[in-house]
Amino acid sequence: MDQSLANYPNKNMLSSNPENRLLTATNPMTTTSNPFTGVVNSTMNPLQQQPHQQHQQQSLMSPMTNPVTQHLLGMSPNPMHQQQLMGPKSNPMLNSMTNPMHTPRQHEMMGPMHTPMTRQMNGGERNSIFSASDDNVIMKQVLDTHLPDGTDVDVKPLVHIVEEILRHATINATIDADSTSMVVAHTDVGKLDGKSHQTNAHQTNAVLILNSLSHIIDKLACEMSYKCLSGGDGHTTALSLFHTVGNFHWDAKLALILAAFALNYGEFWLLAQIYSSNQLAKSMAILRQVPMIMEHSAPLKPRFDALNKLIHSVIELTRCIMEFKELPSSYVSAEVPAMARALQAVPTAVYWNVRGIIACAAQITSLTSMGHEYGISSSEMQSWELSTLILKINHLLEFLKKQLEECHRVIGDRKEMDFRHSFNQLFETLHIDNMKILKTMLNSRDDPLPLFDGATKKRVSLEVLRRRNVLLLISGLDMPREELSILEQIYSESRIQGSRMDSLYEVVWVPIVDPSIPYTDAMDIQFEDMKNNMPWYSVYHPSNVDRAVKKSIGDRWHFRSKPILVVLDPQGKELSPNAMHMMWIWGSTAFPFTTAREEALWRNETWRLELLVSGMDPTILDWVKQDKYIFLYGGDDVEWIRKFTSNAQAMASAARIPLEMAYVGKSKKRENVRRAIATINVEKLSYCWNDTTLVWYFWTRLESMLFSKIQLRQADDQDHIMLQIKKLLSYDKDGSWALLCRGSQILTNGHGSTMLQTPVDFDLWKEHIPTRGFDSSFKDYHDKLHGAANNCCRFEFPHAAGRIPENMRCPECHRVMEKHIAFLCCHDQTGLLEPY
Repeated sequence: MDQSLANYPNKNMLSSNPENRLLTATNPMTTTSNPFTGVVNSTMNPLQQQPHQQHQQQSLMSPMTNPVTQHLLGMSPNPMHQQQLMGPKSNPMLNSMTNPMHTPRQHEMMGPMHTPMTRQMNGGERNSIFSASDDNVIMKQVLDTHLPDGTDVDVKPLVHIVEEILRHATINATIDADSTSMVVAHTDVGKLDGKSHQTNAHQTNAVLILNSLSHIIDKLACEMSYKCLSGGDGHTTALSLFHTVGNFHWDAKLALILAAFALNYGEFWLLAQIYSSNQLAKSMAILRQVPMIMEHSAPLKPRFDALNKLIHSVIELTRCIMEFKELPSSYVSAEVPAMARALQAVPTAVYWNVRGIIACAAQITSLTSMGHEYGISSSEMQSWELSTLILKINHLLEFLKKQLEECHRVIGDRKEMDFRHSFNQLFETLHIDNMKILKTMLNSRDDPLPLFDGATKKRVSLEVLRRRNVLLLISGLDMPREELSILEQIYSESRIQGSRMDSLYEVVWVPIVDPSIPYTDAMDIQFEDMKNNMPWYSVYHPSNVDRAVKKSIGDRWHFRSKPILVVLDPQGKELSPNAMHMMWIWGSTAFPFTTAREEALWRNETWRLELLVSGMDPTILDWVKQDKYIFLYGGDDVEWIRKFTSNAQAMASAARIPLEMAYVGKSKKRENVRRAIATINVEKLSYCWNDTTLVWYFWTRLESMLFSKIQLRQADDQDHIMLQIKKLLSYDKDGSWALLCRGSQILTNGHGSTMLQTPVDFDLWKEHIPTRGFDSSFKDYHDKLHGAANNCCRFEFPHAAGRIPENMRCPECHRVMEKHIAFLCCHDQTGLLEPY
């Protein structure tokens, strides 16, 4: 007696009647199936049941949910025990258990066992299903056939050929609506999917491996056909096939058995497709009853539909299992929980896939051996059996896909960490040109034309940047228009015909899209709009910048959301981690935008009015040339503005000095600033910038000076310029402020309260003007008020700024300032400084 049947309930009920042998266990009239658990309940007439069979049920469980089974099988939670599931290519660690001496513990590699879904019965009874007690025994039988001898075969080309066979064997089977026959057309492989070249390559590779595997495939095909014809049940047939491929790993077992099925199945459909036009095929088709099946195929449509769906599920599960072998062992090993769970479930998945293959083979065998009459009479029941198998295989597929997704996530994270480490090393290595670095950053997809030329509106290659100084403008898709307009102005000025700057550097916009947010059509429209309005080069598409590159940019250059300008020399060496501050402060004069150039520019600077307003406003520069007294003031308190301007003008009249005043707004609350500008203009309180872009630029430049000093590690109290910049930025946070100049010289700057009180108290200090002069008298009295006010400062550094100093001293009291974490909500801005 076949030992594999020893544990079957009522094994004497096996029938030699071919018709009964081909019946399924699941009659749609008497059986229910839970699509979530795969539980199949068979309901039979009590008079027809054997007494010991009335309680038997089959539970098709998910792969990891039966602790009792695990205990019975002696399973270990250690994932090292799962290593024999795949071939050595998937993970070198999986080879340690390939010695047949380990076979008594083969069952440790499996999760909970799953019983076959059907069993053939005689006497006209419905097929019995296994009891839970049989569950362990059946899968132990499967595992006992697994005796790998270290043979590893790359069956991927073979699987590709099998996929082609099964796809073309099922895709063209359609029922003619006006008849009972099936219409089967020829298919041009090349026209079907445009992949004929790729298919030919797979065929070539498959030919090479078939030199050693063809006899095994033929043997499996013959064995499968024989078992189906002789009435062998699905489990017995599966065990027989597993014995034949016992020395192979699980993925190879599945591929070989699938190839054997494809031989017979493909032959049937090939005859169906060409018998009407080929005499040899016609004669062979007659022997296989193909013409009769095709002519009376309409009633068989449910079965063919279910057959196609089952084959599709088998292929999908096969691909999924194959993918685990392709995972790089250097990034994901058996210690990774998802990989351990997958390796544990692979034998179960292979077994049920083979059961699905056998069921498909039995369907075609029953048609060609018994004719269409039998096929029609049993079509509904056979379709139900196939549907039940589809549920089981899809359940396993869903489980393995989740583990595969988790493995890919682990691999992605580990690859990303490796890349981020190598990214820094890339900049510490000498290069003959900048191509390697630029390709890594801007062309992860190997696009031959990865750049877009804003001047010509055409795509170009990276060669346009070879051996050039490159300024990488790194930003999100929401870069403010005002910021762009000023950058474009600086860029255009450096591109004046004949300028020496024209051939010295190129700007490339690198768009950074949050990888955790799906890229939408709205984002693409925004990107295209920005790209088309930039005069310099841009990355052609955000996807050219890899996720790991984005993370590395954040690591190395502290990019968050505020734009930065990284400068690379012709060899790709980093000249500046962020020249945006230099660009705002000095424009193209800062070329070549190196740290050394930045230090040199600061050495030549002094605390003067031209540093603050640069060339932004010719009116103010004219006042400077005329050596007038100038008040620069800011804030958004309209009442304070009215009081300050009226008292300052009264003071100037009394002191008989030429005084001009200019309102420069505030770094935040742009709507308030707009209202203040409107009031100043209507009431003619003073001169102001009606173009709010200038207001934004003024404060951006002032902030840039602070960050430039921080970047150069010059933010100390001995730096007079730094001290005054910090005061202005702090006063801006507290409210109103004013700064008094005489021509280019800045006399003093202070908080709104003290700068307002000094003109108000003019009568108290005017007596010192004849001896000390207006300049010193104003400054002395203001300093006296300032000291009594005991004002201190505060600064806010948004996370988006990237570089935040470890500590700062108050520019007023010179004590180390406390560091706080603040959560601010202001709906008219998202950072420290926002465009107007």
